[in-house]
Amino acid sequence: MTIKFAAIGINHSHIYGQVNCLLRAGAQLVAFHAAEDDLAADFAAKFPQAKRVEKPEVILEDQSIPLVITSAIPGDRADIALAAMRHGKDVMSDKPGMISFAQLDEIKKVQAETRRIFSVCYSEHFETRATVKAGELVRSGAIGEVINTVGLGPHALKNNPRPDWFFTRARYGGILADIASHQCEQFLFFADTLDAEVVSATVSNRANADRPGLQDIGDIHLRAPNATGYIRVDWFTPKGLPTWGDGRLTILGTEGYIELRKYIDIAGRPGTDHLFLVDAKGTQHVDCSEVDLPYGRQLINDIQNRTETAMSQAHCYKAMELALQAQQLAEANSEWSA
Repeated sequence: MTIKFAAIGINHSHIYGQVNCLLRAGAQLVAFHAAEDDLAADFAAKFPQAKRVEKPEVILEDQSIPLVITSAIPGDRADIALAAMRHGKDVMSDKPGMISFAQLDEIKKVQAETRRIFSVCYSEHFETRATVKAGELVRSGAIGEVINTVGLGPHALKNNPRPDWFFTRARYGGILADIASHQCEQFLFFADTLDAEVVSATVSNRANADRPGLQDIGDIHLRAPNATGYIRVDWFTPKGLPTWGDGRLTILGTEGYIELRKYIDIAGRPGTDHLFLVDAKGTQHVDCSEVDLPYGRQLINDIQNRTETAMSQAHCYKAMELALQAQQLAEANSEWSA
């Protein structure tokens, strides 16, 4: 049995991945709300089956729609999620799911009251086949116990036009709350823990003085009882790289390690989703291009059965909590004021 879903807020292009993730799992996109005519036109051309509605209330009050997805401006996502849950709907948000602790606290409060599902689609995990495959290998014991991760999330700043909100700290939430929430989630997943803390964090604007609200580089050091992690995110992907960023993840275990080149094997194999495994037997490259992506299917199952198979609610919150803690610490250390 399928479910219907609708989108409210389509400001980030991640919305296309969110929609496709659910369509692949058999869900039906029926409606969307977007205030911006240009964004709406592109979205409607891609998904003509979805009716554009003038007000979000049309979606919120439609009892036949159990799931709302959003990729609105990050500062607006929490309010959309809160409204949806208060109308009895589950939510899949793009990351970051919120940009402040006040928003996180309110999300937790309303989710507990309504018993709705609040899920953040951390696409660098759930929609990246190499990361899913790495999870399978780690869970099978391929590299022993995980003791460290290094997550790198470089992005290209000038590969497409950016709206003004993208450069406004109060709207996008800061580079660590935004991009690094991906890597925070992956650290928790691969270290298999919810007991983690931020040891240190920094943010800077190194090369974009004309955009004082932009943080173009940041890093985080994480610690859990049995593992540590380092995260670096930035907007310094060179123009010569034929994709938006050379995302990498190295997972060190007691008996081997895994390195992911998620989007490109530079000057090497074509395509995406490259996984390299090094263990006692030697080294190997694993092609992950056909690995199943279960998140959308699992989320639909959770909506229908009120379970937590896609991602536990506690895990969802903890990833954002770490990213927000790192953002707060980094800005305090650097006296960030923009």
